[in-house]
Amino acid sequence: MTAPATASHHGKGGTTFVAPVLMGLDPNLAIMMSGVATVIFLLATRGQVPSYLGCSLSFVGVAATIRASGGSSAVVTGAVFAVGVVLFLAGLAVQRFGARIIHAAMPPVVTGAVVMLIGFNLAPVTASTYWPQDQWTALLVMLFTGLAVVCLRGFFSRIAIFLGLVFGYALSWVLDRVFGKIHSPVGGAQAVDHWRLDLSGVAKADWIGLPSFHAPSFEWSAILVALPVVIALIAENAGHVKAVGEMTGASLDDKLGTAIAADGAASMLSTAVGGPPNTTYSENIGVMAATRVYSTAAYWAAACFALLFGLCPKFGAVVAAIPGGVLGGITVILYGMIGLLGAQIWLHAKVDLRNPLNLVPAAAGIIIGVGGVSLKITDTFELSGIALGTIVVITGYHVLRAFAPAHLKTQEPLLDSGTSAYGEQDPTDKA
Repeated sequence: MTAPATASHHGKGGTTFVAPVLMGLDPNLAIMMSGVATVIFLLATRGQVPSYLGCSLSFVGVAATIRASGGSSAVVTGAVFAVGVVLFLAGLAVQRFGARIIHAAMPPVVTGAVVMLIGFNLAPVTASTYWPQDQWTALLVMLFTGLAVVCLRGFFSRIAIFLGLVFGYALSWVLDRVFGKIHSPVGGAQAVDHWRLDLSGVAKADWIGLPSFHAPSFEWSAILVALPVVIALIAENAGHVKAVGEMTGASLDDKLGTAIAADGAASMLSTAVGGPPNTTYSENIGVMAATRVYSTAAYWAAACFALLFGLCPKFGAVVAAIPGGVLGGITVILYGMIGLLGAQIWLHAKVDLRNPLNLVPAAAGIIIGVGGVSLKITDTFELSGIALGTIVVITGYHVLRAFAPAHLKTQEPLLDSGTSAYGEQDPTDKA
């Protein structure tokens, strides 16, 4: 009974607690604060937008980048706290001025490119950190998870990531019993002999206790790396509210500002005590579509379950023990899926990449973001990867648009209903 409850916290079941593990944060605190965040969201939207809040995988790349430059957990949560503040202010702005301001500042070509570079920026983390820890387990988990996503139906296909974790966990235990210890690097360090599945932390953990809290720490360099995620979160939130409205038959467009602001407030509260950010996004829709449960009562119940799990350190220790090889297999699919959500935004909005106004800033920004290109500004400050790529996409698009000839600018910058027409071409005519 408990497994579906936890798994259903997120449309791609399992990522509610995979994301904080990948970010290096306490999974117990993550589960607890996801429950608190959901309560805040349901109260703010007055129960009109059913949703369970979890940690968006968009933050994983940010955490990896900050940690690679020597940042601690406090620096990671401080940077993400700043994201929560900006998200909250963006929500208030949308409430005041309407969704047009999002559409004007961040047309689909921009949001798609930013989401894509955030996802694909994570490729080296999988390749250098997780996969080498146990390549054969990673390969088998990748194949199992892929089959589960494609071949299973309904609810079980929605929790395919969670099932992949369970399979990898069991496989690692069996391989340890059959072949003994593995000689491989742990977390990108020196190769050593170690058990694939180390459950010593589970044995030591208490059944009941509070998770570990810590205060955030603020560094400008880390905050600049994290801020681009705001764009991905707004796009995710808009998709979520629109999809819930279509499924329930209610017009929720006027709730978009409230939903974004509630996400920001929930993330600020969670990161203030050392937890990961918690937001709502369209993948949650998967569980709603599979279960046909749109009642907010179900999400209140899920939030209460999360609070209880957060008070069980043994549960957090089980999550923290997920073997690196298993994460290797899962993240190959998961990180790729994040990147391709960007392509999905382009397709949904009919973004025309034959138009150089769209093509040039997206192409440049994605290569900078994925390749980790850096721009050294002073001896102590440089922009690189996600931050620099996002700046190039946004400023590049708007600067080029200011100078572009009129026939390239006929595409309306609308998040929900873009058209790829330019010149006199019929918008429905696709090459």
